[in-house]
Amino acid sequence: MRRVRFRLPGRDEVREGILERDVVRSGGQRYSLESIRLAAPCTPSKLVCVGRNYAAHAAELGNEVPERPLLFFKPSSAVIGPDEPIVLPASDDVHYEAELAVIIGRHCRSVPAARANDVILGYTCLNDVSDRVAQKWEKNWVRAKGFDTSAPLGPILVTPDEVEEPFHVQLRLNGDVKQDGWTSAFIFSIPCLIEEITSFMTLEPGDVIATGTPAGVGRLSRGDVVEVVIDGIGTLRNPVR
Repeated sequence: MRRVRFRLPGRDEVREGILERDVVRSGGQRYSLESIRLAAPCTPSKLVCVGRNYAAHAAELGNEVPERPLLFFKPSSAVIGPDEPIVLPASDDVHYEAELAVIIGRHCRSVPAARANDVILGYTCLNDVSDRVAQKWEKNWVRAKGFDTSAPLGPILVTPDEVEEPFHVQLRLNGDVKQDGWTSAFIFSIPCLIEEITSFMTLEPGDVIATGTPAGVGRLSRGDVVEVVIDGIGTLRNPVR
């Protein structure tokens, strides 16, 4: 199943629907994709993000590979949907980071890795936009990772029965491929991440786990168009201003 959240032109109300090819079914109505505006496919209470989950990315930033998952938060206020603008903070070094996002389907705590798939509602694309200047001086990364518009999410939610691992993750900047990786290169697998996170924290329906980014991160500038592309899910496109 391919789920979407969307708005009709000129309306603020967000509706939910099922995407079948290029048509969205919602409440007995049918809408073409061209006639609606997609919103972020879920409304997380929190985004739990994983740093340095690809060895090549850790190396490109001069960091060691962590022995346990390196976790940090993004607030729900950072979330934007497809085609919404990323607004750069007052920094001269803001990076894109293409990631697979796991969306949680139910209230859960203390989930063993062997049962992790039971709590996954689906998958989508995420761009972990990061202020490297703030990240260098701030150990908890609140300013570096949590500013408004720093969590583009979408375009759709794809349920696990529709896709197979590993996922192919790319990032395109103004049409040029900058990141190209596979989730088979994860240091910590998705079941491992779910087990680790729920060992000390309750996850709620709609919460997001951002699984880490492959090598190739780089700077965003005003006027750029950045796209996270994951096979089987789609393309998350956002302009930068």
